[in-house]
Amino acid sequence: MDKKKDKSEYTSSRKLEHLKICCGGDIEAGRSGFEDIRLVHNSLPECSMDGIDPGVRFLGHKLASPLFISAMTGGHPDTTEVNRRLGEAAERFNIGMGVGSQRAALENPELEGSFTAVREAAPMAFLCGNLGAVQLREKGSEWADRAVEMIDAQALCIHLNPLQEAVQPEGDHDSSGCLDAIAELCASSKYPVIVKETGVGISAEAAEKLWSVGAAAIDTGGLGGTSWAAVEALRGEDESLRQLGRDFSDWGIPTVVSLIEVCGKGKPVIASGGLRSGIDIAKAVTLGASLGGMALPLLKPAMESSEALLEKIRQIHDEIRIAMYLTGSESCGALAGKRVYITGKTGEMI
Repeated sequence: MDKKKDKSEYTSSRKLEHLKICCGGDIEAGRSGFEDIRLVHNSLPECSMDGIDPGVRFLGHKLASPLFISAMTGGHPDTTEVNRRLGEAAERFNIGMGVGSQRAALENPELEGSFTAVREAAPMAFLCGNLGAVQLREKGSEWADRAVEMIDAQALCIHLNPLQEAVQPEGDHDSSGCLDAIAELCASSKYPVIVKETGVGISAEAAEKLWSVGAAAIDTGGLGGTSWAAVEALRGEDESLRQLGRDFSDWGIPTVVSLIEVCGKGKPVIASGGLRSGIDIAKAVTLGASLGGMALPLLKPAMESSEALLEKIRQIHDEIRIAMYLTGSESCGALAGKRVYITGKTGEMI
């Protein structure tokens, strides 16, 4: 058998396995910290809820709301319909969207359809490609460019997932050289490079390095939502690796703490990891985020039907708008920096 094709088929089957586990398994872990954040209620909002504009600008693009459809899936034929529905939603609501890791399709172009379906469904939407930092280090900017071209993306997300790799049977345990690879891409690419974590957060120290090498934006991908260590624990066959996945399922920096550490440089930040409502997105914007990313809360309705997904997004947008109204914020710019109460473990950590 062709070893290259065999490798791509293995990557592809793993993507489908991940999707099924995320939809049916107990894979959420930790606390995001949003439960410790309380927006200060304004009894005199002095504005009309009908006049509130939740629109934002992100990397030069005007979006209708700060809701961002975070990277979820792709790379297997059975994921095509889900990605198409997500793309349709991004187009209808004029919100940003990131696709799942494009590694499988880069290894095997026959799988590109599971990703190109997004752009076909969303000809005008702001889309972000997705490539792992390890693959960037190994393959260079050529793969990065191909990932962007595959879906005609406006930006590229480089994802960091050392914990997942550490507990994954086929994981890559060498992260050396990844920062240099990101630096080279940022210096040479014609598109913005977003660097994102995948469930364990980005610290102030890591963010400083990423900003210094030219990252256009950072996506926190913090603790409190999907734990990829927990996902790997459910799919692993080796009991020792399964146990490692369970042991590290609560590892990381809670999303709110990561957000506070990463913000403050005047550069755009996406808050993701355990956001479960429009209220959480409003809290994230108040704390300095440009966008609030969601994956699992949108994946389940997307698996059900297009209408279920659209209804879920309408609900999230209603929650954002009401939260803005109750803080007296006619725009996301006005919402940013509003006073909040910070309690519990989050208050202790920061």
